Amino acid sequence: MILGLGALLGFISVAFGAYAEHGLRATITEEQFRFLMTAIRYNQIHAATIVALGFGLLNGVQTERSLLLQWSGFLFIIGTILFSFSIYISVTFSMPALVNITPIGGITIMVAWLLLMLYGIKLVSHRNGH
Repeated sequence: MILGLGALLGFISVAFGAYAEHGLRATITEEQFRFLMTAIRYNQIHAATIVALGFGLLNGVQTERSLLLQWSGFLFIIGTILFSFSIYISVTFSMPALVNITPIGGITIMVAWLLLMLYGIKLVSHRNGH
């Protein structure tokens, strides 16, 4: 599921990037375009991260620590949707209040990175026999 959702988010980032460049750019401000490019960049980076986590989970991560990896993946998905899609919708449909959701997405992504870090620490500690 994580792998599939990561791939879908990657697809959306490319599709929306093309739409922003070829369909919206002429109708929005330069500042709005910069916001969209930031949202697309975050979407792409985290889609690739989510796909990598999905492959990791499919390739036999079967320890008690895999729950950290799963939660990290789910939070990356939720955070990416909240962050990027709030900007996409806000700019596309002239709904500026929607960007109030964007920081919640950013915080969710940061928590996902922290869980991934914790997973890495636990994995190294386990391998070193601690």
